[in-house]
Amino acid sequence: MSFLKAKELRTKNLEQLAKMLSERQEKMRHLRFQISRREVKNNQELKFLRREIARIHTVIRSLALKAN
Repeated sequence: MSFLKAKELRTKNLEQLAKMLSERQEKMRHLRFQISRREVKNNQELKFLRREIARIHTVIRSLALKAN
């Protein structure tokens, strides 16, 4: 699974980042349910999603600080 780097995220605008964030959070929610029901054996994807969500939050925060 490939994940987006912070450099790639900085090229996006706030609306795109918000949309990506909500998609990733929804995907993580579904993945957690699948893991709890033992439908998914690869737990590494959850780790990647968590890190990607953190990257998106970081870029959103830096954009908010630049705007002030």
